[in-house]
Amino acid sequence: MSTLVALVRACHPGPTVVVTALAAGLGGRAGLEPLTLALVVAAVFCGQLTIGWGNDLLDAGRDRAAGRADKPLADGALSPAVVATAIAVAGVGTLVLSMLLGLPAAVVHVVLVVGSGWAYDLVLKRTLVSFVPYAIAFGALPTVPTLAATPPTLPPLWMLWAGALLGVGAHAVNVLPDLADDAATGVRGLPHALGERGARLLAAVSLFGGCLAAAVGGMTPAAGLVVGLLGAALSALTLFGSGRTPFRAAMALAALVVLALLTA
Repeated sequence: MSTLVALVRACHPGPTVVVTALAAGLGGRAGLEPLTLALVVAAVFCGQLTIGWGNDLLDAGRDRAAGRADKPLADGALSPAVVATAIAVAGVGTLVLSMLLGLPAAVVHVVLVVGSGWAYDLVLKRTLVSFVPYAIAFGALPTVPTLAATPPTLPPLWMLWAGALLGVGAHAVNVLPDLADDAATGVRGLPHALGERGARLLAAVSLFGGCLAAAVGGMTPAAGLVVGLLGAALSALTLFGSGRTPFRAAMALAALVVLALLTA
């Protein structure tokens, strides 16, 4: 395996791409100029790279103990020094690109979005407030492109609520497949304390709440009704489905919240 491929695998490519794409969509929704939009996308991408690599670097021992063959740091395909260097380079990129968006947008992105991700990696993932950094980061993300606009503005309150609830739900969905491995290696965030059933409930309630925030705050009654009914159906599947159905339904519910955020 080449170093580049291993670095891609270690950066948590799924969440990194999804959050970057969400930032791009929010920037387009805010009507940013092409150059500003490109800077927002690049800054968010670099910030997410640092969070993903930092997570795997900090968890290398746990992943090794759990026999995680999908983790390049755990199976020896990557050295900690290479990952630390990559984090440093991406971190510089995050700071420089964020500052080019203006001080208000830079502070929100670096402190609230990226800082929350690192707070989760370093400490909060093992506590009952593990959902808080997700809520702060996703709730603050819509503010980055609007503050980078000319003139700077703040997004509507419903968008902040929908983003925060999306973050809480994403946290619950993200840990669902790894509950057993996490418990075996000492990670006990809120979804772990709630158990699989409770984590499903947390995901369903939070993500459905995000749908309602967008439906009530930013949609016509007809469109809001469609989103609400579809969200209710996916929430029911998340709660009462069997096998892989709850996870897939929760992922679809998260996608519905994202779609609502971008189109409401």
